Amino acid sequence: MTIGPFNNTYAGLSDRFYARLLPTPVQSPKLLKFNHTLAADLGLTTSQLSAEDLAMIFSGNSIPVGADPLAMAYAGHQFGGWSPQLGDGRAILLGEISGFDIQLKGSGRTPWSRGGDGRAWLGPVLREYLLSESMNALGIPTTRALAAVSTGESVMRETLLPGAIVTRVASSHLRVGTFQYFAARQDLEALQELLNYAINRLYPTAQGAENPALTFLQMVSQNQAKLVAKWMGVGFIHGVMNTDNCAISGETIDYGPCAFMDDYQSNRVFSSIDHQGRYAYSNQPRLAHWNLAQLASSLLPLIDPDADKAVEMATKVIDGFVGDYQNDWQAVFAAKIGVDDPALISSLLQAMELDKADFTITFRALNDLKDKGSFSKEQTSLNQWLPEWRKRLDTSQDLNLVNPALIPRNHQVEEMIDQAQTGNYEHFEMLLSALSTPFQAPPEAKLMDAPKPEEVVQATFCGT
Repeated sequence: MTIGPFNNTYAGLSDRFYARLLPTPVQSPKLLKFNHTLAADLGLTTSQLSAEDLAMIFSGNSIPVGADPLAMAYAGHQFGGWSPQLGDGRAILLGEISGFDIQLKGSGRTPWSRGGDGRAWLGPVLREYLLSESMNALGIPTTRALAAVSTGESVMRETLLPGAIVTRVASSHLRVGTFQYFAARQDLEALQELLNYAINRLYPTAQGAENPALTFLQMVSQNQAKLVAKWMGVGFIHGVMNTDNCAISGETIDYGPCAFMDDYQSNRVFSSIDHQGRYAYSNQPRLAHWNLAQLASSLLPLIDPDADKAVEMATKVIDGFVGDYQNDWQAVFAAKIGVDDPALISSLLQAMELDKADFTITFRALNDLKDKGSFSKEQTSLNQWLPEWRKRLDTSQDLNLVNPALIPRNHQVEEMIDQAQTGNYEHFEMLLSALSTPFQAPPEAKLMDAPKPEEVVQATFCGT
């Protein structure tokens, strides 16, 4: 079948970068959701294809003309521990359309499955679809979801669960761990080949730089600073910021045990496997900095043949992340409160934590409190903060343009998954529609509500 002008530039690299293989066919694919808007943006030609045709393609049962399926090799630090060989354990890159990667996730075993089944179950597939599209609507760089397909097969986790596959669209799937893979093997030829490819595809302006490797590092660092600052601005906790989940493109990737905060807790952790709180909300900037240091270490021989000089140059770039991030964080939160004052921003966050205030609801309320009114009487710290803020605020600003009314609430996502397992996708469709315009109050007002005590989700799971 033909759905667009497929190619695969990654397949043009040396074969040590990947393993060529086909997705494992599934028993009875059924299209659950197709992103027609994204498909149109990509220039996909799907108007003549039925739902059954799309299910065949996005389950991996039918390979589109021009696609060149492969699984990518990479390494990574996982919770600080070094894993020299990871790679796509349950994903197949079909190829590219309009410069974007099209990848099937949950498409079967690969050489890097490490004993796993290479499959995904329905819950994480719908979760990634919903959350990645929500992040895009919030204006945060992210991978996108093109399709979700049920497989007609069961996968075993703690119990038998319905199988599914999500089609992920990304500027690229290059990660910090991709560079680590070849640096650890001291394969400088492959490392240079990878750098050339990454620059050509993602950062072409670095090609003419005096030191392309150093310029590339700086551009990746700046994009990571912007990305994490935007995460912080919506209370997003990635949950598994390993170097193999850190995309060179500066996009959010791998929606595993991620979550959006309800009540503000600076050290909030959701991931059930993050026992030490390594990837807590407040630690995310530090861990992004740490990940970038691993990228810098991988690039040292390409930055300068003199090791000491390379370290000095790379360290200067990586140290620059701190200032870049602080500037980006301040810009994000200054827009959210309408006043560019880091002390006033920090005092608000402190008041929110003391009052156990809901992150999204608190910021959304500011627009209605510009001239008068107060938070609830129990929120004494927030009410004490209001007068100083009002004195500094230009009340003509519409803060609702930057503070969303709606985020993917954890309890609502869990309810959506529970219903989907019974074959009911109404809640998924309702959430997806509402979250496509997160700065508008939805018709279903309850979607903006914080969870009741019995609805609070305490832990999230990666679904692998």
